[in-house]
Amino acid sequence: MAVGGDDDMERDFAARLRLAPSNPSSASASASASPTAASPTAGGGGIAFRAPQEQFTAADFELGKIYGVGSYSKVVRARKKDTGNVYALKIMDKKFITKENKISYVKMERIVLDQLDHPGVIRLFFTFQDTYSLYMALESCEGGELFDQIVRKGRLSEDEARFYAAEIVDILEYLHSVGLIHRDVKPENLLLTSDGHIKIADFGSVKPTVDTPIKVLPNSTNERACTFVGTAAYVPPEVLNSAPATFGNDLWALGCTLFQMLSGSSPFKDASEWLIFQRIIARDLRFPEFFSDEARDLIDKLLDVDPTKRPGAGPDGYASLKKHPFFRGIDWKNIRKTRAPKPTVEANANEDEDNQDSDWLSHMGSAHANQNVPVGNNGAASSSEERKEK
Repeated sequence: MAVGGDDDMERDFAARLRLAPSNPSSASASASASPTAASPTAGGGGIAFRAPQEQFTAADFELGKIYGVGSYSKVVRARKKDTGNVYALKIMDKKFITKENKISYVKMERIVLDQLDHPGVIRLFFTFQDTYSLYMALESCEGGELFDQIVRKGRLSEDEARFYAAEIVDILEYLHSVGLIHRDVKPENLLLTSDGHIKIADFGSVKPTVDTPIKVLPNSTNERACTFVGTAAYVPPEVLNSAPATFGNDLWALGCTLFQMLSGSSPFKDASEWLIFQRIIARDLRFPEFFSDEARDLIDKLLDVDPTKRPGAGPDGYASLKKHPFFRGIDWKNIRKTRAPKPTVEANANEDEDNQDSDWLSHMGSAHANQNVPVGNNGAASSSEERKEK
């Protein structure tokens, strides 16, 4: 896209990102259909969000370590100078978003996150933008990624994996109840609070169903749901065969994640994406001998090639999944109040962070490109793009 200058670029992007006025009757129906969703309301020429668009600049924040890096965004720990509040600041490159036609993904993530209300879903506080970037101030999860816990420990105990899997089930049950398919469930997108509870992040790939009570972009429920999104190692076989997205997609990813928690590696890991896809299609699944019978049985069922047969996707809904013997002893009604496993802290967490790299801030404008930003392990929030498995 040809752009005359920085000011022209900003105006053009803002126009393309602007949200269309919503239908008041539709908004009313959505609110009554879903008491758990805090739907935005129509007003004037757009939407009034719970998380407002502010007039801040990046210079209003003290930037800390980088939590995650993707193809068009970075997530950094940021402390607001006037309040001291800490956020996971997701910084998205406007030029790349426009060039790669990712505007609809950004809009969808912003709209959906604004409406969700569950303790296991990362919270969006506010957004702002400048000439070069869009910013989302997200909840900072100081426990880091579930992926990092697996890497640091090698593999998790069955008790740890059971707890985390139960919280993921609780989150997916909520998302599916409001008609949303996440489509990128994986350990990198499952974050830990400081007290060890799971929160899911990265809603750039979310797919709303036709009957969702969540307010979404016009025509987004009518678009082809079989577009390939997500991360290779967690993609179900039906998606590789161009079938429409279903809730079963997330349940397959849950099975892959549980396998990875218990073994330290994803179930279909291989030398290339093509080889991974071949193993998924062939269902080349090999269980370690140390897996318990209950864990093996649950994973085997979640990784059924028929998405309608996966526990949680059938006529009994999530009841059949929660009743599986692997989850024996889980108090589902109080899962978020149960004491969580203690996260393992990264080895260099308290070391001097003078060795810093701020090159990634060069696109953010002259006011803040000279801020020193320490690069750490991915933590409080994952970016919207795929990260290769380590």
